[in-house]
Amino acid sequence: MLVLLSLLTFFLWTLCFSLSKIALQYTSPIFLTAFRMALSGILLISYLCLTKHPERKLQKQTYLPLMAFGFFSIYLTNILEFSGLQHVSAAKTCCLYSLTPFFTILLSYIHFGETITFRKCLGIFFAGASLIPVLLTQSGSEDLFRFSSFLSWPELAVIGAVFFSTYGWIILRILVKNQTLSPLVINGYGMGFGSVLALTHFYYISPTYPMIQGSWADFLLPVFLITLISNLICYNLYSYLLKHLTATFLSFVGLLSPIFTSISSYFLLGEGISVEIICSSISMLFALFLVYSSEIQQGYIKSTKTPSIDSGS
Repeated sequence: MLVLLSLLTFFLWTLCFSLSKIALQYTSPIFLTAFRMALSGILLISYLCLTKHPERKLQKQTYLPLMAFGFFSIYLTNILEFSGLQHVSAAKTCCLYSLTPFFTILLSYIHFGETITFRKCLGIFFAGASLIPVLLTQSGSEDLFRFSSFLSWPELAVIGAVFFSTYGWIILRILVKNQTLSPLVINGYGMGFGSVLALTHFYYISPTYPMIQGSWADFLLPVFLITLISNLICYNLYSYLLKHLTATFLSFVGLLSPIFTSISSYFLLGEGISVEIICSSISMLFALFLVYSSEIQQGYIKSTKTPSIDSGS
């Protein structure tokens, strides 16, 4: 059952790439980040207050790490992602997010001292190589912003979003472990702080830029759907799954996301299904298998507790 839940979580999450491209037709990446995260933060914090959640009143020692989470995981991640998504296809953006487990290896080495083995290095190499055909394909207007033969500024912005998103999950892991805060509290206050940063950014950097270009109704529909699916359902579902499944197993499931996005963007945006993206996803699975087997050997993952599709756990 947990395996089906993890598949559903990532399928729902991939819908947000297509919905975000629709919302970006009516506003800037900065205002979309501010509006979306303010709405999500208000809803989550209101829920904490209405239910009289014991952690609704924060301790002083949690202020700084929560601000770091809001800055990296909410503010930087979303502005960079939306900036890239304006020019990069939804499927390619999602494919670039397949780098998440490999950034996790590097950041876990820095923060937790987890050893990087030769097999992990080989996995990182295969992951990078599998993205080259994807980066060489033109799937949007990013070709107008290329600074090299295989990389453009919008693609680099998305890769930056992937890195900061991964760093945000590292901070979340530290907060849950050391500060005994629930993911609901971390997400609520982190989104609230991130929205304040984005709104301040929009006010001072883009004072003459209209908040909405076109109809508010056309803008609000995809934003409400993104907020419901990503911020309220998937963020918290993923946090729940982390308590019952290994992060590496979820990384395996996450590598199916580009295929999910290709399907959803085909129906919602009319984008073609890329053979390169599908092949890259399969190659990524092999790369992550190398990492996964290495972590079992190192003892970071207990193989006897690793869920399998056949077990239905």
